[in-house]
Amino acid sequence: MSEHDSAPGPELGEAEMNLMIEQLCESKAEEFRMLGYEQVQGADVWECVSDKYYKKGTPPLHEMVNDILSLKVNQYMNYITLSLYRGEKR
Repeated sequence: MSEHDSAPGPELGEAEMNLMIEQLCESKAEEFRMLGYEQVQGADVWECVSDKYYKKGTPPLHEMVNDILSLKVNQYMNYITLSLYRGEKR
């Protein structure tokens, strides 16, 4: 066994993790824009995804990535609609 086998993988720093999440959210927003939802921005995607972390706390990175990549337009629109009813959005 070499010393590389037992060494843990590189840890992401907070800044790198935030950048990666920001890029994923922007990618998802771009996907929504291609589907005709022109006003969606990366920050809007993150607001929607992170809303469910309010009570539970921040989950592991793999869960956040999955939540961003698996977000559907319908889920996003439901979040926006509820936010508007509550007076929380725009």
